[in-house]
Amino acid sequence: MSALRNLKPKNVFTYFDEICCIPHGSGNTKQISDYCAAFARSHGLRCRQEPCGNVIIWKDASPGCEDAPTVMLQGHMDMVAVRTDDCSLDLEKEGVRPVVTADGQWVCAEGTSLGGDDGIAIACALAILADDTLRHPPLEAVFTVDEEIGLLGASALDASDLRSQILLNMDSEDDGIFLTSCAGGATVTCNLPVSRVKKQGILYEWRVSGLRGGHSGTEIHLERANANLLFGRFLAEAGEKAEFSVCDVSGGEKDNAIPNQCRAMLLAPATEVAALEGAVSEFRDTVCAEYAAVEPNMEVTLTRLHTFAEKVPSCEMKHRLTALLEHLPSGIQRWMPEIHGMVRTSLNMGVLRMRDDAVSMTFSVRSASCTEKEWLIRRIRDMTELVGGQCLVSGEYPAWEYQSGSRIQRVMAETWEEITGEKPLLTGIHAGVECGILSEKLPGIDCISYGPQMEDIHTVREKLSVASVERNYALTVRVLERLTK
Repeated sequence: MSALRNLKPKNVFTYFDEICCIPHGSGNTKQISDYCAAFARSHGLRCRQEPCGNVIIWKDASPGCEDAPTVMLQGHMDMVAVRTDDCSLDLEKEGVRPVVTADGQWVCAEGTSLGGDDGIAIACALAILADDTLRHPPLEAVFTVDEEIGLLGASALDASDLRSQILLNMDSEDDGIFLTSCAGGATVTCNLPVSRVKKQGILYEWRVSGLRGGHSGTEIHLERANANLLFGRFLAEAGEKAEFSVCDVSGGEKDNAIPNQCRAMLLAPATEVAALEGAVSEFRDTVCAEYAAVEPNMEVTLTRLHTFAEKVPSCEMKHRLTALLEHLPSGIQRWMPEIHGMVRTSLNMGVLRMRDDAVSMTFSVRSASCTEKEWLIRRIRDMTELVGGQCLVSGEYPAWEYQSGSRIQRVMAETWEEITGEKPLLTGIHAGVECGILSEKLPGIDCISYGPQMEDIHTVREKLSVASVERNYALTVRVLERLTK
């Protein structure tokens, strides 16, 4: 018998153990979806399994609780399935192998990620659905697929037969920290046409590197340097001191990652070599001094290559590119007035690329306000079109806006304090979670997101706190009981 089945709460860890045995990486969720649907049938519960794999399970209220508000228990079935190089498991066909640490405090997996995110939410919900001794309102358990690769299951969910008024999203990883809002977002790509002329001169490689980078949602408030924006500043400042052309540029890897490096190929006439090298040296001294506290490893280099003669982007195109990089909004745009220290609206230019016919700039735009998000996108579009470019908006997802006077926030906070003797932290997250999509599909629903302590999620070092699972399960059960009153 698995060591997990000796842990408390026993019913939760029994279901989690069964879930671990099923391969359920993102994009490979049919077996876990079928497992949840089979659970519903075996317990005589009404169930709907959607073509994409989402599973919805209904359970009637406890006797006498029929008039209580319907509550949604929600989590996602997919996990980020990764393994060490020497692990022999085929995670497309095999589940993970959970183990308990020697001190009994944590659950992890042998050679793989654990999938506590978000298998433990599914296990908790199944334990509640299976327990007829609990007192609870009408329940709708919504298990989605492919959250980890773009909130795909939540986006595809048919909510036409859902009646929930309160949503308990069990997909957070910090014990005693309850999320009350999240950012909506979109990817915005600006394309600026490139016209070329034949020139010759000395070819240089310009590079900024050694930056910390980071996640544009959870680390944007740290105000780290953005390599692509530094290149724009270099163009603006050096362009006043030396004549040169931009032959190529490449910065960043993903729109939602703060770029930690940018590389450009520059062409300067022989008569401008000294001016260009001097401008780079001055720029290096300036930005390294400005960012010394947050970017101690920043490097700005200029490497002379060889004589070059080829068609390169025109001076006019360079000026338009400079104008965009210099004047497009970036970074934090507004803080959340209701939550101290929480970012409300931001954007990140994560990718900068030059192709034969265009330069593209790709932004991750985030806001806890749908209207602010749209206004920010409009500002990007208007500025791009002003210099002859075009914008493409894709991958939009809605915000979950903060609700003052929320009943579920109050009940959760009071219940947590009763259980632990400590006040929880209620805050938001400057990234997307499924509550944003679900609250758009079910207008007026009162949401909160929480969960047991997990560390190093999405990695082979992932671990789940046993005591925290017990606390959070007790919290959920007691909150459901309070919501019947």
